[in-house]
Amino acid sequence: MNENELKIGDIVTGIYKTGKYIGEITQDRSSHYLVKVKAVLKHPQQGDLHNPKQAEVPFFHERRALAFHEQTNIPKNMVKLYVGEIPDYYSSLALALDQLIEQLDSEQSSYAAMSKERLHSLKQEYFRGRS
Repeated sequence: MNENELKIGDIVTGIYKTGKYIGEITQDRSSHYLVKVKAVLKHPQQGDLHNPKQAEVPFFHERRALAFHEQTNIPKNMVKLYVGEIPDYYSSLALALDQLIEQLDSEQSSYAAMSKERLHSLKQEYFRGRS
């Protein structure tokens, strides 16, 4: 085994689609790791992944962050060892959302406006019932 190879139980960062997460490796699946989400570092971009930053697309996707303890397959080359304290899932989700909204605030485009609309809607869903 390569000394740089990750193993089950390691805490890692992983990029899934356009989001970035902290999670725990639960399985090694040859070219992927199965990762259980613990926190959100970067909220996924909104819209069509094949036409980034475009508003005039057939379907403008609302992209949710992966949920707490949701498991997902992430290609091994997108997974890195994480060192540090794992933030609270909901605190990290709120911070990631706010950072993306702030970034979009500086853009004057129909894409930014549509994205912010979707993100504000998601924020209400994510935190409904949480005080």
